[in-house]
Amino acid sequence: MLLKHLSLTNFRNFARLDTDLPRRAVLLVGSNAQGKTSLLEAIYFMATFTSFQTHSDRQLINFFAQNEALAVGRIVGDYQRNGSAHRLEARLILEPVGTLNGKRLRKEVLLDGVKRSLSDVVGHLNAVLFVPQMSQIIEGGPEERRRYLNLTLAQTLPAYARTLSEYSQALTQRNALLKQLNERGGDPEQLAYWDEILTDRGAQLIDWRIRSALELETLATGIHSHLTRGNEILRLDYQPAFDPLPRPPGQMGLRLDTPIDRSALGLNDIRDGFRKALLNLRREEIARGVTTIGPHRDELRFVADGRDLGDYGSRGQIRTALLSLKMAEVDWMKAKTGQWPIILLDEVMAELDLSRRADLLGYLDRVEQVLLTTTDLNLFTPEFVNQAEVWCVRAGTITTKE
Repeated sequence: MLLKHLSLTNFRNFARLDTDLPRRAVLLVGSNAQGKTSLLEAIYFMATFTSFQTHSDRQLINFFAQNEALAVGRIVGDYQRNGSAHRLEARLILEPVGTLNGKRLRKEVLLDGVKRSLSDVVGHLNAVLFVPQMSQIIEGGPEERRRYLNLTLAQTLPAYARTLSEYSQALTQRNALLKQLNERGGDPEQLAYWDEILTDRGAQLIDWRIRSALELETLATGIHSHLTRGNEILRLDYQPAFDPLPRPPGQMGLRLDTPIDRSALGLNDIRDGFRKALLNLRREEIARGVTTIGPHRDELRFVADGRDLGDYGSRGQIRTALLSLKMAEVDWMKAKTGQWPIILLDEVMAELDLSRRADLLGYLDRVEQVLLTTTDLNLFTPEFVNQAEVWCVRAGTITTKE
């Protein structure tokens, strides 16, 4: 995977940007709030069609452009994948609606000049992102970890994004029906149609998550052992809200660091179990007006030597675990797609100690393309700086530093 050219129009700090990107590392240098992170954000948006800085896509459009009657933010990337050239274009269109001064945001995505749905294009360009605020993957709530899983798997497994979208739509409809049955009564068999869609799509998501979490754990454990010089063992504990491998009655709780292997379960087993569980919970869910089990309530915990890092991990342990996870993510995407993803690192070196910096820079020698932001070039070795292309970013403009 090689991003060769990037064009931005009315995106964040950039009113206009056209630049070629080299195969080697690019160091984006500049003070804060100049546009360094926005450049990474634009590339990551083409991979996932979501922002890592805001939940409102409206904010991605340049502030001054939003005063226009019709505001359009545009990202265009020309890249090579599997030896073929492609162009991916994302448009954020802020257009007026009937209400007074009202505007709505609309997304359009074109792959090689043809409009496509978001779920069809997610992952055509792959990128792995590492930013300091990603500590929320470990320290934050379950929704942060589900979001991480979804963004990672959607980039790598071709049908994941569409299946997740169909599951979410069915979940919304089923919850609305549950609420209606709770408030007005009616025939509970009306749920059968949505149960079928939910179990079919949900079982596929659970199956993908089981196998992907195990594969990521295998890679991350080896990397983490190297980073900690063999002093810690990292585990990724995937906890599906509907567990297709239920604990037998009367069984004592397992230790937190005890692996649970669900990989032998087949898709049909997961689907049948999920359908039966929904049926058994039907009365309770009607009373509560909400679907209580399924991938929308899954959890993923990070465990080192039996300690849950989200609850008991030190700052250093969390940073090391995240670094291990991100390196594993790169290797996993490469193994699954045959392409090195683009690596995006935002002010990461300032978060790491000297030994972790050396480990990371050594790892980056393997990948095809990486972009790093920094306010201080002294955080990098002179050898790395000399081999990289250095761009100075100031007020939404880029100049190349010799």
